Amino acid sequence: MSDIAQLHRMNIGSGFRAYSLRGGEMAAPIDPFLGVDHAWMSVASFPTHPHAGFSAVSYVFLDSETGINNRDSLDTRNRIQPGGLHWTAAGRGVVHDEVPAVSGKTVHMLQIFVNLAVDRQDAEAFALSLEPQDVPVVQLPGAKVRVPLGSFGDAHSPLHPPTEVCLLDISLDQGASLSVPVAAGHSAFIMPIFGTLEIDGLSFDANEPRLPVFPAQTTPREIALQVKDGNAKAVVFSGIPLRQPVHWQGSLALASAEALAARLAAYQRGEFGSL
Repeated sequence: MSDIAQLHRMNIGSGFRAYSLRGGEMAAPIDPFLGVDHAWMSVASFPTHPHAGFSAVSYVFLDSETGINNRDSLDTRNRIQPGGLHWTAAGRGVVHDEVPAVSGKTVHMLQIFVNLAVDRQDAEAFALSLEPQDVPVVQLPGAKVRVPLGSFGDAHSPLHPPTEVCLLDISLDQGASLSVPVAAGHSAFIMPIFGTLEIDGLSFDANEPRLPVFPAQTTPREIALQVKDGNAKAVVFSGIPLRQPVHWQGSLALASAEALAARLAAYQRGEFGSL
């Protein structure tokens, strides 16, 4: 049985628009995810900014017109190509910046915020990257599943991030159906990207501000996806809930108010580094 979560439209000037999903104080009901933005970006939309206490993940869809130039205070300088993923585990703190590789061309992407367990929030920051050609792909009748994080069947992402989560980029042809397994103890939610599809018998459209959420349960489950008219794409997110407090301020999120205040002070002292 699924719950329904609401998406919120977000616009920054004329160069960034998104359907935005956020968790609550305990990141419920999407824990261990703190939030996801399904976004279109055509100009530099965010100033250089700090992160601490969680992971900032960028996944660029294959239909994106351009990639993302990504840089951080760890001396990372790379381009996230369409189909690729970059994971920044902020830990104690990092300064981060990303812009479209070609201004005026549109990046179609997911910005994903993944919580870190309390004992990892004070670790040194690091980054992981996955090139498009290294993303495992499963081809099934009427369906293609890209596996940038986690696993699907015998396909396993080569990345081993600090929070174990699964991200499946699923494309379905008209009339196709697919059963997606979710492991015991994992929560899950499904974000329609385009088209209309049935998820466990309920209809969801990518242009509607809602999506299904499946709370963690003690036994494995299967989520049924089906497309009746046209093609459709959806992304399935899943992971083990951390069930810890979340204290936000701007682009920092820590498990206690004291830890948040300490990281803010460290950033103001310049301890996150610079670009």
